[in-house]
Amino acid sequence: MKRVLWWLIAGTKGGVNRARMIKALNDRPYNANQLSEVLGLDYKTIRHHLKVLSENNVVTSTGDGYGTMYFLSQTMEENYTLFEEIWEKIGNKFK
Repeated sequence: MKRVLWWLIAGTKGGVNRARMIKALNDRPYNANQLSEVLGLDYKTIRHHLKVLSENNVVTSTGDGYGTMYFLSQTMEENYTLFEEIWEKIGNKFK
């Protein structure tokens, strides 16, 4: 999981937005539209990042269509402190 998180957050162009999404989903589940509003990002951007995060077992979802709710995966919940450590190391560069 450590390598995956480093790649998803620090190694790719959309890493900052993905990190913001992980932080938001740690607080509570959201659907894509809610995440779009909370983070001030385009809906299609959110959908793209949710797909990437899902494919890498960072988020999981329940429901279908527009109302699909997204949660951190159990693996991500178990490794959330690792995410925080990575964000602490690189996050200040993006503030």
